[in-house]
Amino acid sequence: MIKGKNYFQDYMPGNICYGCGIATKGGLHIKSYWNGNQSESDWKPSETHQGWPKIMNGGIIATLIDCHCMGTAMAYAYKIEGRNLDSKPYYKYATGTLKVKYIKPTPNTKIKLIARIESYSKKKVFLKCDVIQKGKITATAEVWAFRVFDSSIIRNDIFNS
Repeated sequence: MIKGKNYFQDYMPGNICYGCGIATKGGLHIKSYWNGNQSESDWKPSETHQGWPKIMNGGIIATLIDCHCMGTAMAYAYKIEGRNLDSKPYYKYATGTLKVKYIKPTPNTKIKLIARIESYSKKKVFLKCDVIQKGKITATAEVWAFRVFDSSIIRNDIFNS
């Protein structure tokens, strides 16, 4: 962890996601953090993340947006409740809707993701997210996140295993 940045994904126990699982071998290992009222993530692709030479793959972009927004939804719930990210109960969010608009090709170089909470309830969160490369928005998204797990509730479903 870089000093001064409290990454959301470091507080997601058992996260095996390809995009945001911190220990997932070969994963994207996205790291999201608060910057005022918005969340940000700086991410640098490798050659394997290209769709065409020097252009980032659209599916990778969608995955980054998805993971950044799910982490943001979780962190926002804790923030609203006045809790630290390492406190219980733990919450997990899953994507309800991911609507990505690709504005222009994204060069396969460092990008910044910026997400903003548009509306919040305990069960669902609506976010908007931009992908920025060299100060220009290359993609934008609207995302619905649904709370699928709350460790304070005993459940016997797939999300509790």
